[in-house]
Amino acid sequence: MTTANDLPQPTIAIVGYGSQGRAHALNLRESGFDVSVGLRPGGPTEAKAKADGFVVKTPAEAVKNADLVAVLTPDMVQKTLYNEVLAPNMKAGACLLFAHGLNVHYGLISPREDLDVVLVAPKGPGALVRREYEIGRGVPCIYAVHQDRSGNAEQLALAYAAGLGGARANVIKTTFKEETETDLFGEQAVLCGGASALVQAGFETLVEAGYQPEIAYYEVLHELKLIVDLFYEGGITRMLEFVSETAQYGDYVSGPRVIDASTKARMKDVLTDIQDGTFTRNWIAEYEAGLPNYKKFKQADLDHPIEAVGKQLRAKMVWLAANASQPDTDEQAAA
Repeated sequence: MTTANDLPQPTIAIVGYGSQGRAHALNLRESGFDVSVGLRPGGPTEAKAKADGFVVKTPAEAVKNADLVAVLTPDMVQKTLYNEVLAPNMKAGACLLFAHGLNVHYGLISPREDLDVVLVAPKGPGALVRREYEIGRGVPCIYAVHQDRSGNAEQLALAYAAGLGGARANVIKTTFKEETETDLFGEQAVLCGGASALVQAGFETLVEAGYQPEIAYYEVLHELKLIVDLFYEGGITRMLEFVSETAQYGDYVSGPRVIDASTKARMKDVLTDIQDGTFTRNWIAEYEAGLPNYKKFKQADLDHPIEAVGKQLRAKMVWLAANASQPDTDEQAAA
């Protein structure tokens, strides 16, 4: 059985210092790795990384002598970052690591032939990755190998996952294809797109029927945390144990009326667009055009009446300020 002591100890360059980048860098350093951080001079996170005690270099300098380079910048800057900074400066035979496989899977990045190319993706936001590590636990990680030129790529990925604390929880092998496509689908159909649209539609239905917006907010958004926490702790089984029989019966008879076979068919359409590259091509075109639709869609969400109602109600929930999550954004222009 492989133990943490059997795994390699590469020198690591973290490129990007957003929520994930900071969590990775701190966890890996505290796990005994030699970690440096690559950021553009004067960028928004340079001071934070220095305050955390890291040697901060330009990305080009940081990667030159690193055995492993972890790319923890937003998806849409990674192609330019790789082509202009990483590929010309990474040493021969190094390992290139991603936390999401989009750029490699869809061919936006074609890694150098001499490099090991791996993926390690913690299944949680950076703040949680850090917090769980600090209290002696860990967030489950999935990992994949795209190129194994050294014969040691899988061991490097496992060492990195262990350094994050993932081995304390669970580490599962996957592929770049599976990680990318399931991650995009989960975000779009359930976690972000699906959940947001469901909450907004529920709010609108109640308000349009004459109910108070404040009551509607509590019923369709505020109480969602209770259900999600139960899902997280023990799946649907635990949720059913803790809600009333009335709620259970409503689940059984009304859930399928809202999320029916046609909903699942549309989910399959979403998945098809992800699998055949349509979503990524559209996202690249949107990004290159200056994000006009993205900005319009985002503003529409920010302007939805549920947001104004929620802001007023949350202001009375004094406990929220201390526990507020920080955005899980990454260094926007590490190059």
